[in-house]
Amino acid sequence: MSVAERTRPGGKPPATGRRKEPREPRVTDEHGRRVRVWELALRYLLLLGVLALTIGPFLWQLSTSLKGPTEDIFSSPPAFLPSDPTLHNYERVAETIPVWDYALNSLKVAAANVVTNCVGAALAGYALARLRYRGRRAAALVFILAMLVPVEGIIIAQFTTMRELGLNNTLVGVVLPGCVSALNVLLMRNAFLNLPYEIEEAAYVDGANVWQRFWRIALPSVKGTLAVVAIFAFMGAWDDFLWPLIVLSDPSKFTLTIGLNYLHGTFANDERLVAAGTIIAVVPLIALFACLQRYFFRGVGEGAVKG
Repeated sequence: MSVAERTRPGGKPPATGRRKEPREPRVTDEHGRRVRVWELALRYLLLLGVLALTIGPFLWQLSTSLKGPTEDIFSSPPAFLPSDPTLHNYERVAETIPVWDYALNSLKVAAANVVTNCVGAALAGYALARLRYRGRRAAALVFILAMLVPVEGIIIAQFTTMRELGLNNTLVGVVLPGCVSALNVLLMRNAFLNLPYEIEEAAYVDGANVWQRFWRIALPSVKGTLAVVAIFAFMGAWDDFLWPLIVLSDPSKFTLTIGLNYLHGTFANDERLVAAGTIIAVVPLIALFACLQRYFFRGVGEGAVKG
């Protein structure tokens, strides 16, 4: 048999009569590796379990805050959805304690904490990462060791310091001890270390000084880490209970966490008011994270050079 007889016109091989079986759909991970079906199901089950543990208590508090006085919140089995939703519990919280004044005080403290931490941590982190001076490694080690000291061990010294400065029973006294966190400084230091040094060298050759390199080149490249610092600072100041309870004595200057504690002590048997106060305290945190989430998930790998 000649070559022409063995080969069909068009160069196609002769049909063998076999049908091509359809391929099964493949599930791969981010690296292109195949994931088995049972592994994928196990991952989703674990994610659903973590979601239930983290979001479940918040949803239960939200449901409790919307239930009326005639509903039994301790029924068995528990009723997750309120039969007659109402916002009357939130009105009762505002009538019982000056919750909006407390929230305003907490907002002042948290906003001041965010500004001081972002500015102080950015400056200190840049100095630890980029500037060359004697004792730089020792300074970084001091910040690491500061994270190991428990707050309860230094709270008496902090209270004595605030009393000597005349800042007791003031919101400034609440802000001052946490105005720059050691963790935030180390986060900014690592973010600046991940930036390519060649960019700043080029700016230095063009005549840019240290402040210009920091403000125009380094700081805009670490917006993600700066958002992480802002979220951590806001959450730490907003949720803090022990230090404001110690340093504040005037009820008009109480923060929201202390005010909600008085609400729970007054109405220990009415969990609806406690749940409503909890939702009021959590909403600003959710709003802040919703505004900064696209910067938050950037991480510290944002300093790469874009072509």
